[in-house]
Amino acid sequence: MLKFLLSKLAGKKEDASFWEHAEVLRSFLIKSIIAVAVLSIASFFFKDFIFNNIILGPKSKSFITYQWLCKLGRLINTDSLCVKELDFKLINLTIAGQLRWHIVISAVAGFIVALPYILFLLWRFIRPALTAREARASRFMTFYVLLLFITGLLFGYYILLPMSIYFLVNYQLSPEIVNFFTINSYISTATVLPFSTAVVFELPVLVYFLSKIGILSAAFMKKYRKHAFVVILILAAIITPSTDAFTMSLVALPFYLLFEFSILLCARIERKNNPV
Repeated sequence: MLKFLLSKLAGKKEDASFWEHAEVLRSFLIKSIIAVAVLSIASFFFKDFIFNNIILGPKSKSFITYQWLCKLGRLINTDSLCVKELDFKLINLTIAGQLRWHIVISAVAGFIVALPYILFLLWRFIRPALTAREARASRFMTFYVLLLFITGLLFGYYILLPMSIYFLVNYQLSPEIVNFFTINSYISTATVLPFSTAVVFELPVLVYFLSKIGILSAAFMKKYRKHAFVVILILAAIITPSTDAFTMSLVALPFYLLFEFSILLCARIERKNNPV
């Protein structure tokens, strides 16, 4: 894929060689790495805010999501959405464990903050490979990619993560078993889940490109709509802390709407590619 893109870039200008465009790629990578490194170092000095307020935020019953869910539950006359018990301690089992996670989370924070700049550099890199029509059609693509990523990240952090923590912390095989959670286990969950959700929210972007090159069709997505709906419900049932349909729907609805939006997007691209 990279070789194809570089070849296409080289073909846009007769006076530019393949290796000259490879140098442009090298410049893009170096600038991206420097941006992430600088912002990661800056994030390193905000340890208290990043860990106490962000990473460890869902660990507390006062977390804003738990408060909102409880208020929502009271509006519909149920206490099932209120967090009743969320008391657990984190332990560190390795001598360098806390320092290691401090460095890792600082790097993750640096990447997130640097993402708009990285996407801008990426757009500047691929733009010469596009035709004038393609450039106009996709000029806001960087904005959409960033918007979907941030939306997915926030949804994962404020909805899926606290619900998952509440469910897993209170899940019990027997009262005789006491839970002790390592910081490795907790921080891995607190970072991987929101990032995974952010990647899932990029589905419309993936559908856009697959539709553009004719690999994916709206008819295919409609054919497997029921299958996708069942998969989404199963995932929502696993993630949600309670068994009531309302809470499960709260999680499943955004993912299903994302799937339906992708179908509409695919159909729109097909109409543009094949005008009647």
